Amino acid sequence: MHDRTYAADAEPGDTATVAGWVHEIRDLGGIAFLILRDTTGKIQVKIEKDNLAEDLVETALDVHRESVLRVEGDVEEEERAPTGVEISPDDIEVIAPADPELPLDPSGKVDAELPTRLDNRTLDLRKPEIKAIFEIRAEVLRSVREAFRSLDATEINTPKIVATGTEGGTELFPITYFGQEAFMNQSPQLFKQLMVGSGLERVFEIGPIFRAEEHNTPRHLNEATSIDFESAFYDHTEAMDACETVVKAAYEGVAQNCAEELELLGLDEEFTVPEGDFPRLTYEEAIERVNATGELDDVLVWGDDLSTEAEHALGQDVGEHYFITDWPSEIKPFYIKDHDDDPELSTGFDMMHPSMELVSGGQREHRHDHLVEGFEQQGLDPSAFEYYTKMFKYGMPPHAGWGLGGERLVMTMLGLENIREAVLFPRDRQRLSP
Repeated sequence: MHDRTYAADAEPGDTATVAGWVHEIRDLGGIAFLILRDTTGKIQVKIEKDNLAEDLVETALDVHRESVLRVEGDVEEEERAPTGVEISPDDIEVIAPADPELPLDPSGKVDAELPTRLDNRTLDLRKPEIKAIFEIRAEVLRSVREAFRSLDATEINTPKIVATGTEGGTELFPITYFGQEAFMNQSPQLFKQLMVGSGLERVFEIGPIFRAEEHNTPRHLNEATSIDFESAFYDHTEAMDACETVVKAAYEGVAQNCAEELELLGLDEEFTVPEGDFPRLTYEEAIERVNATGELDDVLVWGDDLSTEAEHALGQDVGEHYFITDWPSEIKPFYIKDHDDDPELSTGFDMMHPSMELVSGGQREHRHDHLVEGFEQQGLDPSAFEYYTKMFKYGMPPHAGWGLGGERLVMTMLGLENIREAVLFPRDRQRLSP
C-alpha cells in the first residue's frame, strides 16, 4: 500500500488511507466508533449512520475485532479521540477477517497465561507492551553490535551443526547428518578461538546455541541466543573490560532509543544505566560473602559451584552487576587457562546480574600440549577435536573472551519473570511448536 498513512502520522486536513487491525468497536446508537490499530498506535474512525452509505455502516459494524481493515477518508480534529484526530470514512475494505472467537485478547482487557500467550505469539505481540519487549531486544542487539565494532571486532558466523560437542557430556542434541551422527552446537567457543589465530584476531558472534539440559526453570532455554566475543592478545582482565563496555552499551542504547517502550512497560522512571566499574570479587571472596549472609542452609566450601540460592544471596548483597574471578580450575572447562603462578586457580570469570549469571568467560589455554592434557583430564578424546587442537600447533596467540546470554540480558534489564517472555518462540522440554 504505497499511499498508506500510519495512524500516528495522520494530520487534520489530510485525506488519508490507513490500514491496521480493529482494536475495538463502540456502537452508541446513531453514531459508532471503530478504533483501528497499527504499529504506530491507534486512530478513531467515526461511523455516522445517517450520513454514511449503508454498505459502509454494515461493513464497519459487522466486522470482528482483530480483522485487518483499510479505511480511506478525511482526517479531522477531535479532542476526545485517542490521538486527537479521527477519520470520516469514504471507503472501508475488509482485507482479512478475524474469527469472532480469539484464543487471547490482544486489547489486554482479559489476561492470558504465559502458555496461551506462547501458543498464540502472533496475537500476543499485538499488545503494545509485549511488542515493546521485542523492540527493546532489537535495540539491545543493535547497541551491542555497535559496541563490538567500536572495539574493532569483526562479526562472524560459525556452524550450528557440528561433529563434536564443544564441552562434551550429555547436553547435546544429536541429529542425523547424511548417515553420520552430528550435533547441534552448544557454543561457538572452539570456532571463535580458531578465528583469533587467523587474520581476524578479534571477533564477535550473535547466534543460536543449543543445550539439551533437562531444566524446567524460568531462566533456562534449550535454544538460546549467545552474544560471543574473543580477542587475540587479550588476558582475562581485558576481556572483562570489554564485557563491561558491551553490557553498558546495551543499557545506554535502550535508555536513549526506547523511552516509549520503557514507559509502556512501566520502567521509564526506574530504568538506569549501570555506572562505574563492576565490582570484581574473587571466587574465594564470593563464597565467604555468601556464607556471611546466612541465607543458605549449607555453608559453601572451596570447589562448590554457586547454586541459584547462592547467586541470589550474593546478588542481593552486592546489589549491582559484578564479576566473580579466579574460579577453581577443576570446575572450569578444559579450554580455560590456569594462572601461571597457581595451577589450582583458573583465569575463568562469570559476570553476574544481582539475580543471575549473565556471562561466562576467561583467558584460553593457547599452548597445544597443555590443551591436549586438559581434554584428557576431562575425559574427552583429543583426537575427536583434532580440527581444533592441530591449529594450536601453527602459532596460536594468547587470547581471551566470553559468552553472554542474550535472553538473560533482556530478562534482567526489564525485570521479566520468565526468560520465555524475552524470546519469540521459546524451545524448552515441553515446547517444540510454534
